[in-house]
Amino acid sequence: MRFSGWRVLREGLTGNKGWGPHWRDATPKPEYDAIIIGGGGHGLSTAYYLAKEHGMRNIAVLEKGYLGGGNVGRNTTIVRANYFLDGNSQFYSHSLKLWEGLEQDLNYNAMLSQRGVIMLGHSDGQMDNLARRGNSIRGQGDDAELLGKAEIRALLPYLNADNTRFPVYGGLLHRRGGTARHDAVAWGYARGASDRGVDLIQQCEVTGIDIENGRVTGVQTTRGAIKAKKVGIVTAGRSGQVAAMAGMRLPIESHVLQAFVSEGLKPCIDHVISFGMGHFYISQSDKGGLVFGGDLDFYASYAARGNLPMAEHVMEAGMTLIPMIGKARVLRSWGGIMDMTPDGSPIIDKTGTEGLFINCGWCYGGFKAVPGSGYSFAHLMATGQHHAPAANYRLDRFRTGVNLMDEEGTGAQHNLH
Repeated sequence: MRFSGWRVLREGLTGNKGWGPHWRDATPKPEYDAIIIGGGGHGLSTAYYLAKEHGMRNIAVLEKGYLGGGNVGRNTTIVRANYFLDGNSQFYSHSLKLWEGLEQDLNYNAMLSQRGVIMLGHSDGQMDNLARRGNSIRGQGDDAELLGKAEIRALLPYLNADNTRFPVYGGLLHRRGGTARHDAVAWGYARGASDRGVDLIQQCEVTGIDIENGRVTGVQTTRGAIKAKKVGIVTAGRSGQVAAMAGMRLPIESHVLQAFVSEGLKPCIDHVISFGMGHFYISQSDKGGLVFGGDLDFYASYAARGNLPMAEHVMEAGMTLIPMIGKARVLRSWGGIMDMTPDGSPIIDKTGTEGLFINCGWCYGGFKAVPGSGYSFAHLMATGQHHAPAANYRLDRFRTGVNLMDEEGTGAQHNLH
């Protein structure tokens, strides 16, 4: 089943009776060539690229709940490639290029909106830092424009630019950044993988990982044992728990990151705005809701909900930056479970067990990384070699200190502790 304008028009005129399921609800087979644990954005994209780029068909994605029910459906939908450090910059550049061709590739409307991402600066020092970041981004081949105070005021006239504590000095504009529809991304990848023969198995929780003589042989699940030559762990905030089934202790902590959405409003914010000093970011969805969030709740948790003090902080930051949103009613909030690494950058690597692979530690960058992560992880699982854009995401960097990528500049050098 292919989507097209003509097909949508025809179905609309005939009562929408011709649509079928987007993917097969598969039953587990006794054995697969590869198993992906986790049916979120990263897991589904991995399965899709294993089938599309490497010709693998005998693959299963195992999801303990329903497809797309985790972080891929619990985020603020931001897509960007304005990372600074070597390693991260190349990876997110690769991922953004995949985003730009994703809808044509999947024949599915992911509602990618390249409305532009603006990082605000609030001092001379921050503006110097944004200039340095912008030069790095441009050197990588992506876009960045340094805007002064007058340009920011003309572009975003609703900002409280003269705030006493955090006056707006300017900003860095990344025009190719923007947003995408999070659940549509999961559905599009699920449909594309299923069409290529991948079994998508829901309500199938992995309860154990079978290892013999240092090699993975399969998994135990709530729907029985399943054999496999290769197993990829792609379970976001649950990565530590699943890896423990294989005797691994990962250098990650799981924290909750809250997000909020307001009632639907007329179009008023046509960019993604990042207010770093207030730990606040905001955009407006196609349905009119203001989508915004802040920082982590700062305690380890597996609960997909947040706390009121952080909600209050986010609201205060929003009012500080954009007072006009004060009368908008908050419609709902949610929490995504973030798998945080010590240096704020992810892990895509083999493990010490032959045939067992790990993809985790996406911190704040998980959604925007979905295409690049799946592409690079599929390359690693299929060939055994690291894909060039993700070559620095090695697990052993926390032991050796080589290629640590502290994007926020807030981490410690963990190999010295």
